[in-house]
Amino acid sequence: MIVVTRLNDSHFAINPDLIERITANPDTTLIMVDGAKYIVTETMCEVIDRISRYRATVIALTH
Repeated sequence: MIVVTRLNDSHFAINPDLIERITANPDTTLIMVDGAKYIVTETMCEVIDRISRYRATVIALTH
């Protein structure tokens, strides 16, 4: 799970494997495979970095 921040400054954790795409126009929006959309304060690059770090951690824990 990665933690992101809604526009009202509340934090929530989301499963990055269920993110279909990320848009930034101008707010960063996570669009899930079920069609749900979440607008977050993090930039697209920050979200991608968190996803990369999450996946690296998962891989490291399997070895």
